[in-house]
Amino acid sequence: MSAPEIRAEARRALGICDACGYCNGFCDLFEAARRRPALTEADLAHLANLCHACRNCFHACQYAPPHVFAVNIPLALARMRHQSYLDHVWPRALAPLLNRPVATVVWVTLGAILLLFGLMLAVAPANGGVTVGTDTGVGAFYRVLPWSAMVWIGVLPLGWSALAIGIGWRRYWTLTRPKDTVANEAVQPGRALWSTLADILDLRNLRGGGPGCNDLDARFSHWRRRLHQTLLSGLGLSFAATLAATLYHHGLGLEAPYPVLSAPVLLGTLGGLALLVAVLGLGWIEWRADPAPLAPEARRLDRAFLGLLSVVAGSGLALLVWRSTPAMAPLLGVHLGTVLAFFLLLPYSKFVHSGYRAIALVRESLDRVSIRRDNA
Repeated sequence: MSAPEIRAEARRALGICDACGYCNGFCDLFEAARRRPALTEADLAHLANLCHACRNCFHACQYAPPHVFAVNIPLALARMRHQSYLDHVWPRALAPLLNRPVATVVWVTLGAILLLFGLMLAVAPANGGVTVGTDTGVGAFYRVLPWSAMVWIGVLPLGWSALAIGIGWRRYWTLTRPKDTVANEAVQPGRALWSTLADILDLRNLRGGGPGCNDLDARFSHWRRRLHQTLLSGLGLSFAATLAATLYHHGLGLEAPYPVLSAPVLLGTLGGLALLVAVLGLGWIEWRADPAPLAPEARRLDRAFLGLLSVVAGSGLALLVWRSTPAMAPLLGVHLGTVLAFFLLLPYSKFVHSGYRAIALVRESLDRVSIRRDNA
């Protein structure tokens, strides 16, 4: 479907929902839609990213297919969400990567791994670019690839991605930010931000109308919400492991690999396990899910991102298990290559939805605070 067709379908379906009102108590989406009867382009983008795809409304709707109205809000808003990623991506020339996520992940990951092995061969000519035999001594990782090279492998792609993601999120905020500046001047942004943070951590909108998502069919479940929280915890623990390793290296003068019971290893292990559990669980739900309320382009983006995360987490855990064997050097190259690919692809993967959704929740929190203030 073209962008105008996607917007037209989202506007048509939401217009029917506004007239019906049956699903108003399910989540924030329908009340937000009733406050935006014009359903402008900015309204549609905001509502699409406010939707958490719990699918309650699809199974409850009396106008869902095969009814002649064929109202399918999760599908219409999933396509609208994907279109918002395409509309705001930077640079725009790379927007096609979002439409071919699986091929992009495969080729970029393979290229990154080959680049890492090339660097290993270039910087370690004395031993052919790999550690021959078992090397468990202090600084063994850095005899495969210097610490400075590892730093630049992380800093450069992550810096690029932060710039690209920031520009995209700013474009989206500019489109959907509150236009009534006078009415919102009295709103305390701190209260709205705290409310947004609570919604993000609790994933309140993944509860649907309360009993949970319709992950597979009309039955309710909280598994998708719990697995998303596990994924967020895994990313947080992995980041904490990186900070701990930085402290060990710069503050304590200790070089990797670190002991099994050290903070970087423990945090990294817990983070990797949490990521694997979340990825496998979400992948299982995705594979079994009813395709009717799901957009194919969104499913491809989900699968590519989950696949890349599984390779990053799996290679990291494999490196931990076999770091005292001759497999250490190639495993280090594979893991660093997958991390490099992950950093490079952040702006062109499902990861970007986190910012769009957070901005939508901030916008909604500002509206709720403003409404309570006006009713006081």
